[in-house]
Amino acid sequence: MTDIGIVGLGVISGQYLDTLLAAPRVRIAAVADLDASRAQAAAARIPGCRALTTDELIADPGIGVVLNLTIPAAHADIALAAIAHGKDVYGEKPLAASLADAERMTDAAAAAGVRLGCAPDTVLGTGVQTARAAIVDGLIGRPVSAAAMWVSPGHESWHPNPDFYYRTGGGPLLDMGPYYITSLVQLLGPVRAVSGAASRSRDERVIQSGPRAGERVGVEVDTHLTGILHHESGAISTVTMSFDGVASTAAPIEVHGVEGSLIVPDPNQFAGDVRLHRRGGAWEVLEPSAGYVSAGRGVGLVDFAAGAGRASGAMALHVLEIMTRLQQSAASGVQEPLTTTVARPALVPLTPASEWRTG
Repeated sequence: MTDIGIVGLGVISGQYLDTLLAAPRVRIAAVADLDASRAQAAAARIPGCRALTTDELIADPGIGVVLNLTIPAAHADIALAAIAHGKDVYGEKPLAASLADAERMTDAAAAAGVRLGCAPDTVLGTGVQTARAAIVDGLIGRPVSAAAMWVSPGHESWHPNPDFYYRTGGGPLLDMGPYYITSLVQLLGPVRAVSGAASRSRDERVIQSGPRAGERVGVEVDTHLTGILHHESGAISTVTMSFDGVASTAAPIEVHGVEGSLIVPDPNQFAGDVRLHRRGGAWEVLEPSAGYVSAGRGVGLVDFAAGAGRASGAMALHVLEIMTRLQQSAASGVQEPLTTTVARPALVPLTPASEWRTG
C-alpha cells in the first residue's frame, strides 16, 4: 500500500480522486490546498484522510508519494520541496513551466534517489496503446510519418477565466501539446530535432461566458503553431495546435507506414476506436489489444506506485523540450536540435479495470 498526499484540489483533482479511491493499492492519506476549506471538504469524503498545510504534507514521514496538482507555475517549487524530503513525486502536465525548472527537478530527483512521474497518462489507455501494439506487430509496416492536429476557437468561448491560456506559459501548444506529442513519442519513439512556425490572429480575446462575459483579455503568446518533429527512428511527424480555428474534420492523429495507415483516437481521452487501413484493403476498427481498460486520470499514478512508472519524468522532460524547441524554432526560423531523449516505456498489456483497480 502506498500512501499518497495530494497538493492542489482544483477541478482536475476530482477525476484523480475518482480513480485513486477505486484503486486499493494506493491510499490518499492527506490533502492540502491554499484554500483550507477546500482541503477540509476533500478530506471529509476520503476515509482516514487528513487536511494539512502544504508544508505539513510534504514533511509528513508517512507520505510516500506527493501528487502535485498545482498550477504549472508552482510545479517546480512543490516538487523540489517534496524531493528534498525524500519523497517520490507525480504531477500534472507539463512537468514544469519552463525547461530549466524541469531539468532542476529531474536532476534533484536523481541526486536524491527518488522517482519522478508526470501526466498525461491518457496515453496508457486502450486508444494509444492499441495503436502502438498495431505498429509493433507490423500491421502498417515501417512507420514513415504521422500527423497530429487540434483546432479550437479558443478557451474564452467556454472558460469563465481563460486569462492563463493567453499568458506566458500558456497557449495551445503547452496546453494541449503534451497529449499529442507524448502520443507521438509513444508511437514512433523519441525526437532528435524540430522545426516550428507560429502566429497569433489577434492581440485580444473576449470572454464569452460567466460573470466576466464581455471582458477583454490580452494575448501574450502565439495562438497557432505548426511543427515538424524528426524522430530518431527516421519517421517525421507534423503537429498543429491552434486557438485560431473554428473546427476540423481531421483525425486527431494519423500514422502512415509503407504497408498501411492508422487513425488514433483523441489522445486527451483514454479510449476510442483505432482504425487500420492495410494496403489493398479498407478501413477496419481494431479490437483493443493493449492498455488499461476503463481508465481515468490517475491511472498513471497507480502504474507509478506499482513500480512500472510508464508516465515518467523522463518522458515528460523530453516532451517539454520538444515543445520548448518548437517555440524557439518558430522565433528563430531555424531547426532546433534536442538535448534529451527517452526510452519508450513497455507497452501496457490489455488490463481490465478489475485487475488494475485491485492490483
